[in-house]
Amino acid sequence: MCAGARSKGAACVGGATGSKRVPRAVREQQMLDAGVRAFARSGYQNASMDDIAELAGVSKPLVYLYLNSKDELFTACIRREAAALVTAVRAAVERDAPADRQLWSGLSGFFAHTAEHPDGWTLLHVQARTQGRPFAREVVAMRAEIVEFVTQLIGAAAREQACGAARARTLAGTEVSGLAHALVGAAESLADWTADGRAGGRVGGPSAKEAAATLMNFAWAGLGNLLQGEGWSPEGVG
Repeated sequence: MCAGARSKGAACVGGATGSKRVPRAVREQQMLDAGVRAFARSGYQNASMDDIAELAGVSKPLVYLYLNSKDELFTACIRREAAALVTAVRAAVERDAPADRQLWSGLSGFFAHTAEHPDGWTLLHVQARTQGRPFAREVVAMRAEIVEFVTQLIGAAAREQACGAARARTLAGTEVSGLAHALVGAAESLADWTADGRAGGRVGGPSAKEAAATLMNFAWAGLGNLLQGEGWSPEGVG
């Protein structure tokens, strides 16, 4: 055993990387970084603990010592990336701005984060969803939190509009929730489209703010009409 390996919060790594004493929290993040990259690019089944240990610059036994199993490592990666995405969206919202600006800034934060962390987005939106209930449930919880946040923003927009226009329509709670689910689903689809473009080498793809504006043009204009009491309905249906 290396000198100092018993110290709390420290790990000793031997082999090709040499002996290093690294705080446990730092070492765990290195392992999670490696796990996210391996799982996103190779898939859960094909990513091996050997590969992850090599990417992290540690021994495989150390990965097991810290994270116990491949399942627990995968879960830890999902939880970290999910928390980071939710935090990015919340932090991006311009709190004192009008409702439409708040929604646009939140969407910009979403698209900026997914663009800057493509492996994290692939892990959440592809890998975690296809590996069974325990892992998919983590993503469902993250998505529910984002939908609830967007629901609050749309609800605030409805209240803001109602205060400023006599013809404004009061949206039912279920309608606001449905609109939030639709908007989040559209954002996820657009994030996939932009990610596919980057992976395919497309030049001149939309920036995060441009992607957010595209979605606002698609969704907010219609929502604005709805708030003004000009909702769409099939011809002949009351």
